Amino acid sequence: MVMSKLSRIEIICDMSKFASLKSLLSKLEVGGMTFIQVLGCGAEKGTKEYEVDTNYEMELLPKIEVQCVVESERVDKIVEAVEKELYTGHIGDGKIFVLSLEDVIRVRTGEHGKQAL
Repeated sequence: MVMSKLSRIEIICDMSKFASLKSLLSKLEVGGMTFIQVLGCGAEKGTKEYEVDTNYEMELLPKIEVQCVVESERVDKIVEAVEKELYTGHIGDGKIFVLSLEDVIRVRTGEHGKQAL
């Protein structure tokens, strides 16, 4: 049996996007998701757009990190929809990471790959 290729999508965005992102992923039929409250900052060190030149110390801001595992052939569609949902054009819109996975195992049943999702 040939296993489907799997990918993990990690999304980090502003807490205010939590509800709409969860709703979007549900509509896209992403079965399992993990949401984690995190603190972080990007290249702008946690500053607002109007403060970029004045803030030299890193400011950690509350963010939400979403992790989900999907079949690799679905990644482009999901990422495109997430980008549209998160985009404001301003600092802090977030980041999306896509990683290849070798396998997923459901501990309870021993299922592997797509069946474990």
